[in-house]
Amino acid sequence: MSSVLSLARPDILELQPYQHATWDPSLERMHANEMPWRAQGDNTRAGLNRYPEPQPHDLVERMARIYDVPTSQVLVGRGSDEAIDLLVRAFCRAGVDRVVITPPTFGFYKVAARIQGAGVIEVPLLDDGFALDTDAVIAAGRGAKIVFLCSPNNPTGNLLDEADVLAVCHALATTSLVCVDEAYLEFSGRASLSARLEDHPNLVVLRTLSKAYALAGARCGTLIAAEEIVSLLKRIIPPYAIPASTVEDVLELTEAPQRAISAERIRTMLAERDKMRARLQAAPTVSRVFPSDANFLLVECRDAKRFLEAGKSVGLLVRDFSSAPRLTGCLRISVGTPEQNERLLRAVERP
Repeated sequence: MSSVLSLARPDILELQPYQHATWDPSLERMHANEMPWRAQGDNTRAGLNRYPEPQPHDLVERMARIYDVPTSQVLVGRGSDEAIDLLVRAFCRAGVDRVVITPPTFGFYKVAARIQGAGVIEVPLLDDGFALDTDAVIAAGRGAKIVFLCSPNNPTGNLLDEADVLAVCHALATTSLVCVDEAYLEFSGRASLSARLEDHPNLVVLRTLSKAYALAGARCGTLIAAEEIVSLLKRIIPPYAIPASTVEDVLELTEAPQRAISAERIRTMLAERDKMRARLQAAPTVSRVFPSDANFLLVECRDAKRFLEAGKSVGLLVRDFSSAPRLTGCLRISVGTPEQNERLLRAVERP
């Protein structure tokens, strides 16, 4: 057994996975208890009356191509949230094992751990720059099964230092998985850490089509990890997790022309992000705008309620984080269309 698999729950390693119906595409299907006729109005290519592949071959191939990794290192699921949940269930025993999170950060890491009955160790990010407290994370990680890191981080928007993240991976090579959530990476200009998997078998990388590819409603995320980890998680993922309609939509909407459109939109969004940051910093209700490597800005307000009401007055909603620890008075603003951004800026710039 590899050292990384020794971290998994023994009962999951011994689990006999669900035996889903397999099929030969050359044969007609009378073996999976499906309805033989399509629903009225079903225009999908595969037919919604038929179960999809558990890990659709064409979808896995497409994600491997987009993220430049081997197919053996790819697991597709219903957004990154499902991957987070699978990791916690596979590696954490209820009432025994723990995970590490670095607040302020994405809230689902903690929720997934609590649902599983795993403990949560919090190692806050440092100071106003929200840098990783590397030594403290390593110390905490030695007593945990998974360290969750988000880079660029949500809701602060900053990239974590790559050398710090890799130092955590190296120090915890035999004790913990290090899961790096790269949901916003396309907006940062940095290469993915998935290129470092060979050097760090305990590294897991999460990617998503929700942000850069405008496919949040499709719910398609990708876990990239050592082949052993992917194989283990395939044992516990629901047998037909990705709907056939999602597979068809994702394959169509991630073709090369669509990827070119996404790249152009990202360039527009980055220009808009810079414009918004400069103007928000001068707005009367704003005391500080934090640097961002994502598609949003974290803004510290002198009067968060007034800012929120100004946005609502022009039909726009932003996210209130002012009650979160260390984020008093802070709002998170997703970069919108140029028209939406201008409408918000004019509303909050009023004296």
